[in-house]
Amino acid sequence: MATPPSLPEHDPYRTPDAHLIPPSSSDGHELADRWARLAAALIDGVIALVVTVPPMLMTGYWQAAFEAGRSGGFGFMPLGTTVLWAIIGFVLFTLIQGYPLHASGQTWGKKLLSIRIVDLQGRTPPLADLLLKRYLPTHAIVNIPCVGGLYALVDSLMIFRQDQRCLHDLIAGTRVVRAD
Repeated sequence: MATPPSLPEHDPYRTPDAHLIPPSSSDGHELADRWARLAAALIDGVIALVVTVPPMLMTGYWQAAFEAGRSGGFGFMPLGTTVLWAIIGFVLFTLIQGYPLHASGQTWGKKLLSIRIVDLQGRTPPLADLLLKRYLPTHAIVNIPCVGGLYALVDSLMIFRQDQRCLHDLIAGTRVVRAD
C-alpha cells in the first residue's frame, strides 16, 4: 500500500484554524452549557406533559383535535379552544414552576442541572419579570398556528449565538448561567 503524499504547507482546501474562546460575562458567572439548557427544557416539557395531558384527555380536547384534522380544517382547533388551553397551560406552568423561579431563578429542570436564570447584571429576576417577559410572550406566540412553529424554531436556534441568548432571553433581558 502506497503512502499518501505529504500535504503542501499552504493547503487551500484545509479548514481554517479557529481558537474558540467560551463566552464569559463581566460579573463572573459562567454561561450554562447548551446541552444542559436543552436537557432542562426537556425535563420541564415532560413535567408539563404529565400535568396537562390528563385534563386534555378528560375534557375531550384530543378527540376534538383529531376530528379537526380529519375534517379538512388543516388540524386547527377553534380559536376559543386554542386560547382557553393556552391560558390553562400558562396557569399550570406558573403553578408548577413558580416557586423555584421565585426562589432561585430556576425551573425544576434547571434546578436538576444546576443552571439558573439571571438578569444582565447577574441578579435573579423577580418572578413577575420572568413570567411576563420571558415566558408569557413565548407561550402566547407559539400558540399561533404556523407563526408559532417558526418562532419556536428561531428562538431555539438563537442558542448558537456567541452569547448563547435565545430570543426569549433577549426579550426578557436574561441569560442562563451555571448555578453557584
